Amino acid sequence: MTEKDKKIIQKIKNNKVGVLATDTLYGLVGSAFSTKAVKNIYDLKKRNPKKPLIVLISEFDDIFDFEIRIDNNVKRFLKKVWPGKISVILTCKSKEFNYIHKGKKSIAFRMPDKKDLRQIIKKTGPIVAPSANLEGQLPAKKISEAKKYFGLKVDFYKNEGKLESKPSTVIKIKDNKIKVLRKGEASIENISNIKLDEKIL
Repeated sequence: MTEKDKKIIQKIKNNKVGVLATDTLYGLVGSAFSTKAVKNIYDLKKRNPKKPLIVLISEFDDIFDFEIRIDNNVKRFLKKVWPGKISVILTCKSKEFNYIHKGKKSIAFRMPDKKDLRQIIKKTGPIVAPSANLEGQLPAKKISEAKKYFGLKVDFYKNEGKLESKPSTVIKIKDNKIKVLRKGEASIENISNIKLDEKIL
């Protein structure tokens, strides 16, 4: 781990926000457990306050910190698709995390397919990482584009060159079925309406 990564970890732990490369796009990141950081991200992006955020995790058990309950079928499925560019919406009834799920009682989680990012998250705890752009604008593919959006308003940038990727694929699990809500970077064929207890998974 580089010295810069160590400094970034400390800043995220101290409720700061910045721009990091995820496994898909550059993200505007902050601690998922910091209401201050999350609010700052909404303000910086001018994001619709009713629109929930995706949470990035470093390991499977991180989801349980959000009072998520899943059965063994869902657990087996998640361990097959993670790490990967698939964000999975799971039921979260806890009011404590209303600042993330915005009353929808569900949170989308992703374990990034990017080892160095997972190492950072392992130290900081789960993070939120919406794309680094203003609401309705094009996602930043380069740090220079992110700086045009946010300038000195964020606490750090980490340049990893130009990123060419679609956003993550988003799926929802409900009533033991899978529904694709957004087709993204990960290719999932014939996954809609598959029952999680079927042998195909």
